[in-house]
Amino acid sequence: MKKDPLIAAVGIFLLATAGARADAKVTVENNGNDDATSAFKFTTVPRPSADDAATSAKFTIVAGSADSNGGSLDNLHDDKLPQEADQPAENFFFEAGSHGGRVQVDLGHGINIRQINTYSWHPATRGPQVYKLYAAEGTATNFNAAPKEGTAPEQCGWQLVADVNTKPKLEEGGGQYGVSIANPAGNLGQFRYLLFDMMPTEQDDEFGNTFYSEIDVIDASAPVAGDAVSAAKLFTFKTADEKCTVTLNTTQAPGLENWATNQLAPVLAAWYPKITALLPSPEYTAPTHFKITIKPMDGVAYTAGQDVVANSTWLERELKGEAIGSLVHELVHVVQQHHSRSNPGWLVEGSADYIRWFLYDADQHGADMVWMRKHGKNFSPHYNDSYRITANFLNWVSGKYDKDIVAQMGAAMREGKYDENLWQQYTGKTVSELGDEWKKDVMAQLASKDSPAKPN
Repeated sequence: MKKDPLIAAVGIFLLATAGARADAKVTVENNGNDDATSAFKFTTVPRPSADDAATSAKFTIVAGSADSNGGSLDNLHDDKLPQEADQPAENFFFEAGSHGGRVQVDLGHGINIRQINTYSWHPATRGPQVYKLYAAEGTATNFNAAPKEGTAPEQCGWQLVADVNTKPKLEEGGGQYGVSIANPAGNLGQFRYLLFDMMPTEQDDEFGNTFYSEIDVIDASAPVAGDAVSAAKLFTFKTADEKCTVTLNTTQAPGLENWATNQLAPVLAAWYPKITALLPSPEYTAPTHFKITIKPMDGVAYTAGQDVVANSTWLERELKGEAIGSLVHELVHVVQQHHSRSNPGWLVEGSADYIRWFLYDADQHGADMVWMRKHGKNFSPHYNDSYRITANFLNWVSGKYDKDIVAQMGAAMREGKYDENLWQQYTGKTVSELGDEWKKDVMAQLASKDSPAKPN
């Protein structure tokens, strides 16, 4: 079959995405019928991944009906590809004669997305792809996870990421298509939900709904496809429960490679499952992959979604001190997944330091009365001073009023439902009353010269 000249000339082109995110660029490649193979190999668009974030995601039809002659939604993320151009059962497509439909993808938790790739294959008009891609964190008050046909996603908590139309201007456009949606300057953003609003390629007859073969969602923390040199330098390991893969990147801090591999990694592997058990919430699954990059930078460390970045210079100074504990703190942030801007920062950081100093590193006395006594007579802590001080407060509340207070507050913040009234609900006292009582206890211990410097 003769190719459309616009595609035959270069094979690759960018689509305009008017009205979509300005940072999203759509790259399209077409292998004509004579060139398409079961390998789905393209020049610029990555080949389908065998282990991407969509593999374990939940796919749901929220509008329209699947064609009974095609395969199920599992075909879109089972990492199995059709072997020939016209294999209905190995693809997913909407019912013949319909106007398409909508497929929702639930990744289970918010992830920082680097790239979204879609693949299709058909010898005629059902090869090209026509769809709008929306994304959402799922935390908006008006969020509708399953907008039906006629409901504008933009009006119920979704944002348009890209408007894809790979139909060539000439001929019917058969063959194999690879579409890659990415932000050349960084990542697409952090999202839990994706919505594909799929439309037919033509309506001259009833057979215009695309044969979709696979949908990949690439986590920003995953190694860059084709970067064999970088991938070879990364150290990847499983957590103790085998549920999460961790990637350590020390390419910019080669002096810490041995420490990270042999000392840091075993602690992270053991403590990640413990932290996920300490911070549960209904229907929540902690990230199943995250990355830690160690490199020279300002500060100590920070976490953004599933990406942890740590200062190699600071770590080198603290190898016999706080180096590993600081990354246990960041491990808590990976599990927390607190995305609501209304969450109090003092509680987010205090919870992470509570787990670090009172559960992981308790024998180091980094936030208890031993530590507080080092601050002298003028020390006057407040419960929301964050980090170690809030950690001490949370430990006190846990011991005196509610042993599950950190988990309960963590679940509320994860769901965007934190409210100060929760303190009264769980302990019978307001947070201010608890703070006053805690401080009185702390100051009494600090003032007592005869009492031993025991942890509280």
